[in-house]
Amino acid sequence: MSDTPNDGLRGELSKHGVFTTTLEGIHNWGRRNSVWPLQFGLACCAIEMIATSMARYDLARFGAEVFRPSPRQADLMIVAGTVTKKMAPQVVRLYNQMPEPKYVIAMGACAISGGPFKQGYNVLKGIDRYLPVDVHIPGCPPRPEALIHAFMTLQRQIDAQSLKGEDRPRHLRAEADSEFPVPTFGPKDLSPSSNPNTWVPPKVSRKG
Repeated sequence: MSDTPNDGLRGELSKHGVFTTTLEGIHNWGRRNSVWPLQFGLACCAIEMIATSMARYDLARFGAEVFRPSPRQADLMIVAGTVTKKMAPQVVRLYNQMPEPKYVIAMGACAISGGPFKQGYNVLKGIDRYLPVDVHIPGCPPRPEALIHAFMTLQRQIDAQSLKGEDRPRHLRAEADSEFPVPTFGPKDLSPSSNPNTWVPPKVSRKG
């Protein structure tokens, strides 16, 4: 038998001005409403990200009004735009400098898969090759409403996290990685070409 009031009992108690919650619930409530994004952009998607924080869309309504100029003070990285191989080490380095818990939103087709530059030699085919992405936003570029929807999706993910048990998030696992290898420039490409802990190339079956 659970000692947590069910939804029916909570509804009846709230009618009398009594509100019940759990330590896990109030912990996640505080975190989901105080997400601070890192202030940086890579390409045209960054313009849409800037518009999302302006008065018309007002991302501050969701507790994300403070775009921090330092990764030491941010817990959300919005990868907004094309990630070139020249910028990939810097993006991973910034992520490693962010404190836990931290999250990643891949904004736009370029950040997800390379977009229209996918076949180019100088563009990374998705930031998820090096970083764990929590929410993907398709589009080229996605509108501010799409970023708000992604932010709300991230909030729901944070709200559903457990503080204990097997399904607890990465930052509560002592054995989980908090930092990821920063790629370097090899003779032909980035080395390593991907992070095996976050991305595994799909198996391609060829019919002869």
